[in-house]
Amino acid sequence: MLILALLLAVVAVLCWPEINARDRLRSRQVRVVLGSVRSMRFLVVPAAAVVGLALAGPAGLLAGAGLALLGGHHWRSLRGRRARLARADELTAGLRLLVAQLRAGAHPAAAAEGAAAEAGPAVAGVFRDMAATVRLGGDVAAVLRGHDLVEPRAPLGRVARAWALAERHGVALADLLDAVRRDVERRTAFHRGVEAKLAGPRSTAAVLTGLPVCGLLFGEALGADPLAVLNDGMFGQLLLLVGAALLAAGASWTLRLTEVVQS
Repeated sequence: MLILALLLAVVAVLCWPEINARDRLRSRQVRVVLGSVRSMRFLVVPAAAVVGLALAGPAGLLAGAGLALLGGHHWRSLRGRRARLARADELTAGLRLLVAQLRAGAHPAAAAEGAAAEAGPAVAGVFRDMAATVRLGGDVAAVLRGHDLVEPRAPLGRVARAWALAERHGVALADLLDAVRRDVERRTAFHRGVEAKLAGPRSTAAVLTGLPVCGLLFGEALGADPLAVLNDGMFGQLLLLVGAALLAAGASWTLRLTEVVQS
């Protein structure tokens, strides 16, 4: 029962919901407590390894650590996709305000400062850098390209190209930035639609990945004692390693397929 409780605790920590924007309304003490719980995720791999060792010996240790690493990779991938979509939403909101102020006749530096004041925390620094660079007469496009948020095919790369085009050819900056904003909004909506359509296959893959573990637990509960077979010498340990490897390979392949669809 103690081992089962530890296993359930590991699963609960791994599935703990992320702190999102709504948590800003909570008290500071609650945020500190939740932050400490999130930091416990770093203990998931060693905890899974210890549980695996207690349940199925050295092969269980390797299997538990490997499956925990796979789960952590999936969680980081999911978190990264959500963060990219959130940054894109914040960027489009800031660009909308920036374009509105430029069309109202505001100086680009003042318009960027106004957008920074209203933008989300992930992109507010970008607009502040834009405002400071414009006031100092620097290269805004170069600043945007060198920013930490710039990634391959990232929205800021298109903003940098639009700004450079406006400076080089005298095209209206507001029109170019508004075109970039519409393009980013369409791409974000497309990615959200793909994410929603892939929710079913991901759920099916998660259920199929968890079935072998649930089968072992149910077998133990019914008295079939499958763990004794896995602990029975070299053959049982080899069966556990092969099974865990096949399980990890299937889950990794499913994750890879869904990531390729979204790329």
